[in-house]
Amino acid sequence: MTLPPDLNTQRLRERADTIVWIKTQMAKFGLHLVDLQKAGCFVEQPAPSLPGPVRFRDAQGHAWDGHGDLPDWLERAVNAGQTIAHFQIEK
Repeated sequence: MTLPPDLNTQRLRERADTIVWIKTQMAKFGLHLVDLQKAGCFVEQPAPSLPGPVRFRDAQGHAWDGHGDLPDWLERAVNAGQTIAHFQIEK
């Protein structure tokens, strides 16, 4: 009875195979690292901004910091005739 290969070894083998495949594709299409950089492949994405302090809250505990589009819960309330000010947290 043979034991399955160590998962770490398998992962390293798959990684090496992937690197070979990428190098092969780059050679096949005449691509260089600078081509991939120009295409934005290695641009770091900005960290998502953290929400600000809660400025609006409903009785069910839904909260919104007041930035961006109205959240669904608040949009439904406004469409039903409620004002946004009704949900504003007093400072």
